[in-house]
Amino acid sequence: MKKLVISIVLVNLLAACASQKPHETTAVPAAPAASAAATAPATASAVAAKTAVDPLNDPTSILAGRSVYYPFDVAAVQDADKPLVQAHAAYLSKNTARNVRLEGNCDERGSNEYNLALGQRRADGVMKMLELGGAKTGQLDSVSYGEEKPKATGHEESSWSQNRRTDLNYAK
Repeated sequence: MKKLVISIVLVNLLAACASQKPHETTAVPAAPAASAAATAPATASAVAAKTAVDPLNDPTSILAGRSVYYPFDVAAVQDADKPLVQAHAAYLSKNTARNVRLEGNCDERGSNEYNLALGQRRADGVMKMLELGGAKTGQLDSVSYGEEKPKATGHEESSWSQNRRTDLNYAK
């Protein structure tokens, strides 16, 4: 129970820190009528583009991170990746129309059956954290690809460490 309360407090704190301040508008000096008419559509579209930026597509946002990584033979989300998962949970709780598929992956070591099961445990662990952070069960789907979808194709630790992950893939 204590962990649940702490998780909720941390997610709310993270959500509060991640909120963006509204952009300030500055007064533009009056321009001649022909010039103002020519620049008005461009200015309006530029303002609309700035306000319509989805934080999932903002490379400076923590939400741009879409993979949770694991040590060898581990399914628990590591402390370094917990803020990422909590940020996605806060996003999903505010954007209830968005859905995400959690794809568990493993490196090539181990049998196919073992890797499929480990990948599923990884995806389900992220799912549980998202639900605790406010995401609804209907927004989430988990699947395991085991070792079938490697991010890196090498046969050494640097490649394997990239393949031990859960990817968060949002539906279009």
